[in-house]
Amino acid sequence: MYPGAHASVGVFLFLLILLLGVAQAQAAYHFTNYRGAPPIHVLAGTSKTPQGLTPSEVKAIYKLPSTGGKGTIAIIDAYADSSIEKDLNDFSKTFNLPACTTANGCFEKHQMSAKESTNSGWALETTLDVEWAHAIAPSAKILLIEAPTPSGQNLLNAIDYADGRSDVVAVSMSFGGGEFPEEVSLDSHFKSKGGAVFFVSAGDNGSGASWPASSPYVIGVGGTSLSLSSTGSVKSETAWSGSGGGISAYEKEPAFQSKYSIPKSGGMRAIPDVSYDADPASGFSIERLGVWRTVGGTSAGAPQWAAIAALGSGVTNANFYSDKASTNSRQYFRDIISGTNGACGYVCDARAHYDYVTGLGSPLTVHF
Repeated sequence: MYPGAHASVGVFLFLLILLLGVAQAQAAYHFTNYRGAPPIHVLAGTSKTPQGLTPSEVKAIYKLPSTGGKGTIAIIDAYADSSIEKDLNDFSKTFNLPACTTANGCFEKHQMSAKESTNSGWALETTLDVEWAHAIAPSAKILLIEAPTPSGQNLLNAIDYADGRSDVVAVSMSFGGGEFPEEVSLDSHFKSKGGAVFFVSAGDNGSGASWPASSPYVIGVGGTSLSLSSTGSVKSETAWSGSGGGISAYEKEPAFQSKYSIPKSGGMRAIPDVSYDADPASGFSIERLGVWRTVGGTSAGAPQWAAIAALGSGVTNANFYSDKASTNSRQYFRDIISGTNGACGYVCDARAHYDYVTGLGSPLTVHF
């Protein structure tokens, strides 16, 4: 045996064991292991008054109407939140929004289990989702559906409940987790019987695909960073470093993407489809238990895009990609052309037209 052969064999065996371990770990991850995580980021500190973006500021940034909304926006979250209706009422009073309560028929909470525990992280997510869906589409109804835990099956049960409601026009899902082999077989849960549109946060850990944003039957929402002038006008909007995005390992490229011709997707589903402000440094004001916080994350985009669906018309992926390919695409989207969410080159960098960080861009209308 040549000199150093024992060392070479040892290195080979070490690498083989390492690769086998990785393969086994990947093979072991299935739907039964899935637990959705809320991609919310809280800016440090609290206050007695709002310090983040206000509803009127956001509507000016994205050219959204000050009033309106029809149908019901279903919001899927996990665990119980006993204070959410009061928090929503306080939030609405602060920003002169219409009251949204159980008594006036605007707000409804449905618990998927008779007994549900609480969770502080999910409570903040619920606060963000409910308050800002109402802020963007104040005349739409809000249906909060609380799964008992964020397991894959419990979340799907909550999604099925939303889809079973004929009044639901949009479903917001501010959660995500790693992809798994069975995800393709679960796409039927996002094929709405009544025409509801599903919106999913793309994740807050930088480049990488997540489920359910990877499903071709949902609209995946990536994240941006806003820079505003002293008067509140947009100086720039760039890709947020935390935005999820990438290429699905399991889902094939849908027709609306193949027709658009997205580079380097290799015939697989590209994520996200659209984007929205997600940087906590340019984050949104929320109120919970009398305390104001400023929050961000792609979880802020899902409920607000769902509200845009309740405000307008034509909000589908097929229309989005067709509008972006048109000669007047700038009336539909602000193209995000700079910024990155990692060090992986092309897939991590924002650029003109479509990119794997911000998709087609952020909204400039409610009609597509």
